[in-house]
Amino acid sequence: MARRFLAVLAVALALLQAASAKSWLDKRFNTDGTVRTGYDASGQQVVMLNLNQQSGAAGFNSKEQYLYGEFSIQMKLIPGNSAGTVSCFYLSSGDDEWRDEIDMEFMGNSSGHPVVLNTNVWANGDGKKEHQFDLWFDPAAAYHTYTIIWNPENILFKVDNLFIRSFKRFGGLPYPTSKPMRLHATLWDGSYWATEKGKIPINWSNAPFVVSYRNFYANACVSGGACHAGSGRWMNKQLDGAEWGTVKWAERSYMRYNYCNDGYRFPQGLPAECSRY
Repeated sequence: MARRFLAVLAVALALLQAASAKSWLDKRFNTDGTVRTGYDASGQQVVMLNLNQQSGAAGFNSKEQYLYGEFSIQMKLIPGNSAGTVSCFYLSSGDDEWRDEIDMEFMGNSSGHPVVLNTNVWANGDGKKEHQFDLWFDPAAAYHTYTIIWNPENILFKVDNLFIRSFKRFGGLPYPTSKPMRLHATLWDGSYWATEKGKIPINWSNAPFVVSYRNFYANACVSGGACHAGSGRWMNKQLDGAEWGTVKWAERSYMRYNYCNDGYRFPQGLPAECSRY
């Protein structure tokens, strides 16, 4: 009996240690709104953002600020009718009009329609650089990995193992280079904008809406400090021929919107970088 008890205790302690080793929320983030945590079968911490009409938006925000880095997280989005909701994973220097920001925003859908991934870059308050894609899988059925790589030469967006966008730095044009940014994950009511340009708002009878995050990863340069070991892997990263191939595949097969094709939005002429790619 004593041996069995000790064996059970040893297993429990091992699971506790494994869960502790894979806990990342409290160590690295502050939270807002209704945020719940749990653990999956492997001991990996799962963070769940909850949105209902009473609670309002929810999110977690990094305690540290970063200046360049590679950031990824696994997300499982809202099942069923998620129209009007916006689930995000992004970097931002703040809320002022001169902010820098790098966005991956998942715009909810009506049941049966694709979830739209909006990627965007802001530099010194200059935004409107959206590329939008219909996701080619059900992002609520399983976890998928979403990655942002930010270095002095380009910003890369990646879904699972596929690069879908490169925002390049060009001389004389705005690019995020000097403002440290915090990492954020949020879930909020974007009824005015998210689904079919605001035509379909949130149906609160489907609440609560829940987005799950796990397996957070960051290898980055901390503002005022050193870069983490292995930073060379992403600091000099630019797409090779095969990786540009996946970008062209995503653009050809799943792109919904490209700001460089939107003459109505830019009546005085398209942004200068559009002619340089």
